[in-house]
Amino acid sequence: MNLLSMLPAIAGGLLIGVASTMLLALNGRIAGVSGIVGGVMFPSQGDRPWRLAFVAGLVGGGVALRLASPAVFGARAASPGWATLVLAGLLVGAGSWLGNGCTSGHGVCGLSRKSPRSLTSVLTFMATAMLVVWAVRHVG
Repeated sequence: MNLLSMLPAIAGGLLIGVASTMLLALNGRIAGVSGIVGGVMFPSQGDRPWRLAFVAGLVGGGVALRLASPAVFGARAASPGWATLVLAGLLVGAGSWLGNGCTSGHGVCGLSRKSPRSLTSVLTFMATAMLVVWAVRHVG
């Protein structure tokens, strides 16, 4: 693997790091997507505009990538179907609620702030992901 092929990943990581740092420094908020989206649905006083802008940026970035580089979205695995997607979404939401945050909040922001709770959460996320991949490939 050469450096040129890694540039998109490096650029994406830098953008995530800069954006989460700016949100914390300028707004005093953690860039945890589940908390931000939850705050759009149940906002505090005057809290909805920046949350909507954040979510619009997430969606807009995906749309912009799709328009700029359709080939990125060309190769896909078999579609799991709506029932599986809904179940997966509910499980992710429940896990975010139980873990007091999601991978972005704990993994990007919590680890950079040296939060022991975030370290425990990220280790749990990773172990669970490895177990699920193993089970899907070898059992189911």
